[in-house]
Amino acid sequence: MPLPSREPFSLAAENQSLTSPTWSPMTEADGTRPSQASASAGPTDEQWGDACRRAVEVQRQIFEEHRTIAQRTQYEDVGAGGDRTLTIDRLCEDAVFTELEALHAQGHDFTAVSEERGSVVFGDGDSSLRVIIDPIDGSLNARRTIPLHSLSVAIADGDSMDDVTYGYVYEFGAGEEFVASIDGNALLDDRPLDIPAGEGLEVIALEATKPERVLKAAELLQGRTYRIRVPGSIAVALCYVAAGRYDGMITTRNARSVDCAAGQLIARCAGAALEFAGGGLDDAPLDLGARYDVAAARTAADLRVLREAQDAVHA
Repeated sequence: MPLPSREPFSLAAENQSLTSPTWSPMTEADGTRPSQASASAGPTDEQWGDACRRAVEVQRQIFEEHRTIAQRTQYEDVGAGGDRTLTIDRLCEDAVFTELEALHAQGHDFTAVSEERGSVVFGDGDSSLRVIIDPIDGSLNARRTIPLHSLSVAIADGDSMDDVTYGYVYEFGAGEEFVASIDGNALLDDRPLDIPAGEGLEVIALEATKPERVLKAAELLQGRTYRIRVPGSIAVALCYVAAGRYDGMITTRNARSVDCAAGQLIARCAGAALEFAGGGLDDAPLDLGARYDVAAARTAADLRVLREAQDAVHA
């Protein structure tokens, strides 16, 4: 459903009395379920999940074999996303692409959009199916052996965040798996997630940040939030909003689709209010060159506070 500019995207039932547009995972405007309206011949959610879990097991071994900061601080070329590629980034991406090649060999066509390789077509290029991959979201954490970084994989039947139908995030520090399907629940290790009721910003996350950006955001948030955290992974921050661990999160510099495609679905399927650069889901493309601010919160009212802080960073 197209959303007007600068209005939050929300699933939370308690927000429906507000003027912000809402979305339900159960039906489209024509009365059909999203899975019926945008069906594809791609793998099932179960197949995607199994592929992600196999990739996670390989990545676990990669991190075990590269345990020190020195071992993890080995660079290769600049990746398609614009950052220098760590060897562990490339190895973790290889683990995901091994699974994609296996799915393609089973007859499935799709286009992968990944931080290091960029856009890779599996098949003749006619499929609308997209696989949005960040092999290590939180690469700096991973390089410095800080145990909070994640694999993020999103499946979309189109070119925008509005088309994302499946999200998978695995956080390696705690060993937690977050999953969401457009016509199902958001899950943490198979347990349903639901945004807790109530308003107020006790704990929030700032992501993709530098000190000067923290100062600008903190000045606006003074007296409006109790504590600020910087986890270091946009995907994980969104999942922590879904789990009720954070009351909200914002990025303080523009994010890429690979950073947030999976996490945003998990957050909104759990009931969070969500916004991309003042717009809706269909305003946020999935290509690797796109950049946009991301904000999420338990309620639309709290989201407006966080968006003010986000705007102050860029003022």
